[in-house]
Amino acid sequence: MRKAPKGAPLHPRDERINRLIATVRAKVEYPFRIIKRQFGHVKTRYRGLAKNRAQLFTLFALANLFLVRRS
Repeated sequence: MRKAPKGAPLHPRDERINRLIATVRAKVEYPFRIIKRQFGHVKTRYRGLAKNRAQLFTLFALANLFLVRRS
């Protein structure tokens, strides 16, 4: 994100760039919100990297199904 200098407004070009960054960020952050809020995956126990990876892959697959259910 681009910031305005102190006491000065943000340039319109920088506002457009910030808006583009924000739209991409929103699309990327939404599945993480589903995993954390809907499925309750906030902390990861140390069970080994393979088990943690498998659990996260499963949760992301479920999040994709959760997103597709609307359409």
